[in-house]
Order: sequence, then C-alpha cells, then structure tokens
Amino acid sequence: MLKNMSLALLAGASLLAGVNPAAAIEAGQPAERTVIHADRPEPRPVRLASAERSGMGGGFIEFLFSDGASQGGRYQQQPGYQPSYEPRRTLLAPLGAEQAMRRQEDVSEPVRPAFDPKYEKQLVEYHGKESAGTIIVDTPNKFLFLVQRDGKALRYGIGVGRPGFTWSGVKQISAKKEWPAWTPPPEMLARRPDLPRHMEGGPQNPLGARAMYLGSSLYRIHGSNEPWTIGTNVSSGCFRMRNEDVIDLYGRVTVGARVVVI
Repeated sequence: MLKNMSLALLAGASLLAGVNPAAAIEAGQPAERTVIHADRPEPRPVRLASAERSGMGGGFIEFLFSDGASQGGRYQQQPGYQPSYEPRRTLLAPLGAEQAMRRQEDVSEPVRPAFDPKYEKQLVEYHGKESAGTIIVDTPNKFLFLVQRDGKALRYGIGVGRPGFTWSGVKQISAKKEWPAWTPPPEMLARRPDLPRHMEGGPQNPLGARAMYLGSSLYRIHGSNEPWTIGTNVSSGCFRMRNEDVIDLYGRVTVGARVVVI
C-alpha cells in the first residue's frame, strides 16, 4: 500500500513538473523537466493583432506597405483616428486652382491678329521718277518704299494715321535717333490725359528702336512695340514700322533724305 501511494505521489509530481510519468518509469530515469512557477502565468504564443481586433490600425499599416488592392473592404479607418498624411485630392487642389487661374488669364488676354506676310520687307519693281535714296510713303496702301537703283525699291509695311490724322506732302529727314525718348505734344495730351508726360527710350517706348524725324513737324518714321498694328490706321500722323524693319531702314538712309508722302 505504501508502494502504491509512493507511485501516485511520484506521478502527481511528474505531472506538475511537466514529466511524462510512464516514460520516466519505463526508462528508470526522470525525463527533462520544464519548470513552471506557481506565481507566474503560463506563457502564451505571441500573435499579431489584426486590424479588426486592435486599436493600432494594423490594416492601415498593411495598406501603407502594399498596393492596397488586396485589402478590399478590410481596411476601415478606426473611429476617431486621424491620419498623419494629407489626402491626395487635397494636395492636388492648389495645383488645379492655379491651372484654372492660368487658363482664365490666358482667356482674358486680348487676341492679337497675326502679322500679314504681305507687309514683310520685300524687293519690288519701281518705275517712278524719284531717285535712289528717296522714301515714298504710300498711305492708302500702307507701304513705305526706299528707292534703289536699277528700277528696284525696298518695300516695308507700315501703320498710318487714323481717319482725320492722315496727311500728304514732301519732307526731309531732319534727325535720326536710336531708342528715342518720347514727350507727347500738348495736342495729344489734351486727347489722352492719361499718357505719361515723358518716357525714356527703351523696349516699352511707343517710338520703338529708331526714329527719323520729318522736317520741323511732329511727325516721325519710327519703330513700334505693337507690331500687330502694322497695316492699320492707328497713329496720330506718324508712320510706324516693326522694330526690325525700322532698324534696317535707319541704316540705309541719311539725314537730308527726301520723303514723299502720298
């Protein structure tokens, strides 16, 4: 009886120590023991909590490190969770607004007519009586001719006076200036009080890159920072040319050259 009680106690101790009692008895030796302390809980397998069970947004982390397509309906933002990134649509909004503003500005810009190729500088036939070096201004057709030798002339497109500001006559070039300053005459200021009283020469100056003054009058052959006005009735009596054309003409004529306006 004592032997049976000893075996029972040994089996119970083996169970508490994590030993297989049968194996220990058959081998005649105790098996390896895993010590479990009574005051400590039994260790459990470590498992990662899923997004549905944790409050740490596990699905969101998976979403960041995957293409997002495999998440389907699994990814749901946790209640009260505020992502630390800014949604893509918000980031793109300012760019879209800026593009819309640019398109609006483009639409608001005035549409300029294309330069008519017929007003390009050309070498043409000339059979008139004026001698070489003479300038002929054909106001109705908006051309300026510089007579050459051998029955030729260089023809340039020009802008001429508005109705009521055209004139005809014979003048001489009394002066030549590069990038001339501009002082509107009193008559022009009376019509346009918004004009500046004086403007130094430069790309924004309405007299353009060159000016050739006609006698003692206020009229000039000059360049223009508005090339789209060539071929139109636009001035207060002056003859305007594209800057590249007036520079070309300026280099070909001298002070004292005859100017015939028709």
